[in-house]
Amino acid sequence: MQISIPISPLRPPQVFPFHQPVLHTPKPQGVALHSHLNPVNSFRDSGLLSTIGVEEEYRRARSQVNRKGVDLEGYSVEGISVGGQETCVIIPEFKCAFDIGRCPSRAIQQNFVFITHAHLDHIGGLPMYVASRGLYSLSPPTVFLPACIKEDVEKLLEIHRTMGQVELDVDLVALDVGETYEMRNNLVCRAFETQHVIPSQGYVIYSVRKKLKKQYMHLKGKQIEKLKKSGVEITDTILSPEVAFTGDTTSDFMLDPRNADALRAKVLITEATFLDEAVSIEHARQHGHTHIFEIIENAQWIRNKAILLTHFSSRYHIEVKLILMKFILCCILMNHDDKSLTCISSLHDCGLRTGFIVCTRYQACPRSILYACLID
Repeated sequence: MQISIPISPLRPPQVFPFHQPVLHTPKPQGVALHSHLNPVNSFRDSGLLSTIGVEEEYRRARSQVNRKGVDLEGYSVEGISVGGQETCVIIPEFKCAFDIGRCPSRAIQQNFVFITHAHLDHIGGLPMYVASRGLYSLSPPTVFLPACIKEDVEKLLEIHRTMGQVELDVDLVALDVGETYEMRNNLVCRAFETQHVIPSQGYVIYSVRKKLKKQYMHLKGKQIEKLKKSGVEITDTILSPEVAFTGDTTSDFMLDPRNADALRAKVLITEATFLDEAVSIEHARQHGHTHIFEIIENAQWIRNKAILLTHFSSRYHIEVKLILMKFILCCILMNHDDKSLTCISSLHDCGLRTGFIVCTRYQACPRSILYACLID
């Protein structure tokens, strides 16, 4: 559904109709999907809500949702990201997954996995991922990870080999900050520094192309071919940042000039664990996370065409997220002179912590946030 809405400086745009679902997902037979008024709210009101109840609700919602991806700047982005529970963001065009908290089935088909840090909601599914690749006779995967945790991950996999009496073939690649690795002939990745409560790093994936050097541009085809056959290097290698993924981090990564490529990639996938004033920016920073207010504050440094916000705290319900996303968009738009806002939205009517929202705005000026999205 696409909606064009004029922006009034005196009044926030009414983008999402909260009195009814934005888009219904067909309900499979024999499965009862929950509406926004789910049992968790009733349990909370009666004082019976427990940790077990929350986890059970999460598992039920997760298993019932027919998850769909979102197209950002020519890339399909799929996955799930709930703070403290599970993160796995998949980009099929690169055959890769960023982090693998619980190994969703879609991740098994990906040849590459990028691990940002060693917290279980980001790495817990790794043994299952490697084992499943072997079970389905797929080639051993390549897993990128911070160099400081490689030895421990090798020990972890060895324990699973012993207990399960399986091979678990995998290529573990320790990638230090600033190091580059060739994924295929037209694709490379590079690690960049992030700030979490334990060692962490993000990744940028670059497309690679060859461009004829300026001094040879005036030559004709036969002359260029002759130079090439003689062994002269006639092209420059151009790296274009396509997708950047931060994992868990404070907002400080935005202020590091060495991370410029992450902020100018076509798509930036970053966290926004906390969304409202109930949690302070100081609290977010102490726990190695980013508050949405910090992203708004640092929007001037962002040159990405698309931003995907993930890792929202499980304390937030879908209804709250929708309201906050409207507020965030209004705040961002305050700094621009756009005439209109175009929104594409898809919300699965299936209860707590499910679905995704995509909000996009188009403009002539390249300096902007074009998308504010969440997948969870």
